[in-house]
Amino acid sequence: MTASTPAPTRIPRILALVCLIAIAGGAALVLLLQFLPPTDQISPVRRTISEYALSTNKWIFDIAVLLIAVGSAVLFAAHVLMRALPVRSAAVLLGALWTVSLLVVVAFPKTDWSVGPSLGGVVHRYASVVGFVCLPVGLLFAARRIFPDSPGWRWAARALAIVSLAWFGLILGAVGYMLAGGGPWWHTIPLGLVERLLAATELLALATLAVPLLRSNRAGVTQVT
Repeated sequence: MTASTPAPTRIPRILALVCLIAIAGGAALVLLLQFLPPTDQISPVRRTISEYALSTNKWIFDIAVLLIAVGSAVLFAAHVLMRALPVRSAAVLLGALWTVSLLVVVAFPKTDWSVGPSLGGVVHRYASVVGFVCLPVGLLFAARRIFPDSPGWRWAARALAIVSLAWFGLILGAVGYMLAGGGPWWHTIPLGLVERLLAATELLALATLAVPLLRSNRAGVTQVT
């Protein structure tokens, strides 16, 4: 009797598809929160994404972020296993910091200013900064190794990473404006909108990591008796 088992060369493609589904699922859940009560009352223009975690819908937010964290970790690990990225490299380190920052964001919700400042809120804020910076910088380091023969995809990954950093630069600019004597930085820009555009761009940049895995050689099946 014979049975069919997936050929080893199909594993990268399967991993890539699972990771893309996890990342897309996480993004979809965050988007869904804007249409479910009570989080439908949160302004997507002025309020940050983490505001969702201060509501009864926190469990949905947590699942969404965890899905993205798992998808991210597996994508970077797959490239290490395929020897596209050295395990001791800046790209892998920054990818790990991005993933860990997502776990910290779940463990420590943002400050609920209706109650007052909190240590957990401070941890959340710094973890968010680490994540928003580490992922695009990590992709800039990784792009050449991951897309050695695909200049189009290489530049697409780099462009998305640079745009992500530009969105974050707007936030830093608002902070600098406040320090120079301007108004509160979170009022200077539409913070919620900028953060959502930043997050969307970073997830698109992250998704480019799946492209080389999806384009790996297809194979049939291996027959096992």
